[in-house]
Amino acid sequence: MITFATKTFQELSTTELYQLLQLRAEVFVVEQNCPYLDMDDKDQQSFHVLGYDQGKLVACTRLVPIGISYEKEPSIGRVVTHPSVRKLGYGKLLMQYSITETKKRFNSSVIVIGAQLYLDRFYRELGFVPEGEMYLEDNIPHRTMRLS
Repeated sequence: MITFATKTFQELSTTELYQLLQLRAEVFVVEQNCPYLDMDDKDQQSFHVLGYDQGKLVACTRLVPIGISYEKEPSIGRVVTHPSVRKLGYGKLLMQYSITETKKRFNSSVIVIGAQLYLDRFYRELGFVPEGEMYLEDNIPHRTMRLS
């Protein structure tokens, strides 16, 4: 079963930070074959949701404050689950927890995300609504989505 913790960048231990960056690199860079600079100076200002299964980091998100990714709304980004736990429903649990944490920590009922297009249905099921046209980010099709 998955359990979650939310930490500021400053609260992350060096081991937690290493595991978080390792998981993001494993999925976004290696699995998705997308060389990009993950360290974009948003981590230091964000909250980090860490999802553990039997002591192993298997999922994480980044809760980005208002004015960093989007001018007037907070955002959830770097949503990732380890390949070994997919199909267990952890992605949905991760996002539900992250939505609750984002609303609480930023006192906002609106959340905006830049979602990979292939996950459109997943985010719609969580209540996100597509906005605007598809765009490429790091050569991967994305769409802005809003939860109100």
